[in-house]
Amino acid sequence: MQLSARNQLKGSITAISRGAVNGDVTLTLPGGQAITAIITLGSCDRLELDRGKPAIAIFKASSVMLANGDDIATSARNQLAGTIERIVEGAVNSEVILDVGGGVEITAIITRESVERLGLRQGAPAKAIIKASSVMLGVE
Repeated sequence: MQLSARNQLKGSITAISRGAVNGDVTLTLPGGQAITAIITLGSCDRLELDRGKPAIAIFKASSVMLANGDDIATSARNQLAGTIERIVEGAVNSEVILDVGGGVEITAIITRESVERLGLRQGAPAKAIIKASSVMLGVE
């Protein structure tokens, strides 16, 4: 199956915390950073998720927020630091590619105005911010 979601990050499950209805699943990426997904326990069981198992974190580029500071206070669980690889400017929106290490890139679609307001530029540090509820998990 192919998906339209631009962000499909392969990693290894390093933690699963099971609640009454949902599970918090943490996936460690090749560069060492981690991303957490909140999914139903039914999905955890159906996918047979377990520590050490490879999985793929999937989220749309439009679900990624970008920041250019270090200590960002936000309720979003995932904040992955990286370097801006490139920016493709459009009339309204821009595509920003962030290298988060280990050969992993995150694509964000944000407004062109936001790129300018934040002073984002190629080679600059930035953080990708993604809500855990926006992250889907897949297994092969």
